[in-house]
Amino acid sequence: MATVSGYVERIKYRNEENGYSILDVSADGLDYVLVGTFPYISEGDFIEATGRDVEHPIYGDQIQVESYELKAPEDTASMERYLGSGAIRGVGTALAARIVRRFKADTFRIIEEEPERLAEVKGISEKMARAISEQMELKKEMRQAMMFLQDYGISMNLALKIYNEYGSRMYGIIKENPYRLADDIQGVGFKMADEIAQKVGIFTDSDFRIRSGIYYTLLQSVTNGHTYLPQEELLAAASELLHVDPSVMEKHLTDLQIEKKIVVKVDEEHSAAPSRHVYASQYYYTELNTARMLHDLNLRGSEPEAEIRKKLEVICAEEKIEPDELQIRAVIEAVNSGLLIITGGPGTGKTTTINTIIRYFEQEEMEILLAAPTGRAAKRMTEATGYEARTIHRLLELTGVPSDDKDTSGMHFERNEENPLEADAIIIDEMSMVDIYLMHALLRAVNPGTRLILVGDINQLPSVGPGNVLRDMIASGAFNVVQLTRIFRQAAESDIIVNAHKINDGEQIPLGKRSKDFLFIRREHPDAIISAMLTLVREKLPNYVHADMFDIQIMTPMRKGALGVERLNTILQSFLNPKDPSKPEKEVNGTIYRVGDKVMQIKNNYQIEWETRNKYGIPIDSGAGVFNGDIGIIREINTFAEELTVEFDEGKMVDYSFKQLEELELAYAITIHKSQGSEYPAVVIPVYSGPRMLMTRNLIYTAVTRARACVCLVGIPEMLQTMVDNVVEQRRYTGLKIRIQEVMQSEL
Repeated sequence: MATVSGYVERIKYRNEENGYSILDVSADGLDYVLVGTFPYISEGDFIEATGRDVEHPIYGDQIQVESYELKAPEDTASMERYLGSGAIRGVGTALAARIVRRFKADTFRIIEEEPERLAEVKGISEKMARAISEQMELKKEMRQAMMFLQDYGISMNLALKIYNEYGSRMYGIIKENPYRLADDIQGVGFKMADEIAQKVGIFTDSDFRIRSGIYYTLLQSVTNGHTYLPQEELLAAASELLHVDPSVMEKHLTDLQIEKKIVVKVDEEHSAAPSRHVYASQYYYTELNTARMLHDLNLRGSEPEAEIRKKLEVICAEEKIEPDELQIRAVIEAVNSGLLIITGGPGTGKTTTINTIIRYFEQEEMEILLAAPTGRAAKRMTEATGYEARTIHRLLELTGVPSDDKDTSGMHFERNEENPLEADAIIIDEMSMVDIYLMHALLRAVNPGTRLILVGDINQLPSVGPGNVLRDMIASGAFNVVQLTRIFRQAAESDIIVNAHKINDGEQIPLGKRSKDFLFIRREHPDAIISAMLTLVREKLPNYVHADMFDIQIMTPMRKGALGVERLNTILQSFLNPKDPSKPEKEVNGTIYRVGDKVMQIKNNYQIEWETRNKYGIPIDSGAGVFNGDIGIIREINTFAEELTVEFDEGKMVDYSFKQLEELELAYAITIHKSQGSEYPAVVIPVYSGPRMLMTRNLIYTAVTRARACVCLVGIPEMLQTMVDNVVEQRRYTGLKIRIQEVMQSEL
């Protein structure tokens, strides 16, 4: 064992999550490298550490610290060195020397007990003297706080947030009501607060614990798309979490209402057996405000229908299109409606209808904006209309960097009620993907009098985020809805479109029929299915659909299991982009990222920067933001800089630090949920047994409608029909429909 007493000259590396650090320490004229976990330490600190001598194969001799103590410097040279190290803001080496020359060995006592005397030193005012003393005390308090919080298993980053939020009050909060942390600190959930409470010795039936557990359960339901929960379900789920009988929880709902954390509404729709709907307050008011803004947009125009039809005839003749009566009705309603919903399945002419509406508005010299929820959907919309379409986030001009705490005021949409979108008409496609928060943000930026046209297919999977906006709006009966139903002749020649409608109608799919774009390959076992999918992706489909191998997408219902995303990606990577000495790679949490890999961004990152480059590698455009579902190829891995570069659509190059790789996953196979809003030249879908809640009609319908030129199903034919017959959908508890009806009634 070795013991070292000296100064921290430099912190060479620090993991802010757990405090693991590599320190350069100077002691007795010698330099040492100390390695270990230090909850809080600064350059200039005096450390006495004990540990084992080890030899690192690359970095040489080190001391693996097992115990240490931070001490106040005792001799004048040490004091001067500490004060001048930069540890105290505003004190440099020259000022540190003057302070120590004036007070000698009494320097630290003076700073702590008689800070006003620092003003005796030239260059220090009374205000600066107080600031130096406060910083010394703060560092001492913070160090004690870090040590205290570490005992409860709290990471360095969170410990710092907790201390910054509460200061010295944190000791009382931790010991009396650690559940406050779940409310106040981003990154502290109920479960972490509960673990702290157990260590502190707080009882299972504590009022704080029960209230926090109920609220946590309510917020967790949002991940399943709910905006509220029926009271019975909420208390049952909270009971399972807390191991407390539901009967003792009801009084806590009243307390949460008084605290304005929740809103409880009685369901009047089913008066025979009314139930109580419990919302987290922010979701209730988001739905209510969305309903009010929808009401305000729902205006009627007075353009004579005959005039519209006459202008439309001219446009149709020029564009050589023959719309059916429903498409004509959609154009008429678009002209005379402040708010219009157009819905329909594949091949029913939604794109032609949008194009006709655009041409009509152009003729009227109206300003038009187009948008969709994802980059891929916006790109498809641009290609189909010839008009630039943007993501809704870009349309609303998302700016700023989100902070790490709960104050996210730095990140916001520039477009809102004070700075609305400047347009006469706004058309949004793929509306089934829009959740309640994005809809609320969009409506805030649309002035009454601007036409808002929403286009989507209600039989697609609902949004990943909370809410069921498109369905609730249609179900409310409050808005003009045009449902396109006719499958046009050209579309009827596609078995993809014909079979998609059969799936949606629950009909038998004729798998024995010869088809050029809808194929079923029978395989009985998972490994045989994988083998067939590999043959399709590598050999058969690229030439058939005139696309690159990586543009063909394998989609599966599941993440886990023999044909889940996780296993498939490992196997597909080994065949489609095998290990090669010429391809750098990086392993993170069991996933190998290799140059040439196909990867997907799995969370919205609004601040990450991208650039496009010319053939010489010189940047020609730049911007910020990569979004959930964006797919790209790893082009470079730089182990020295600890960075990985991905090329996304349109040549957007994005550099990720190795710490950011949790935002990426392999995308040789993706879940069908992740395919929403995208379109691929060909899709390959394994059809095999799985959980009933996943093997559903709208899931297979969504998968089939993602293909542009060819669908290949591989597996058990009977399982396909089982999915078509399974109309079970996970119930989403959303209240937008009711809020719309309430607002409309109140205005009568």
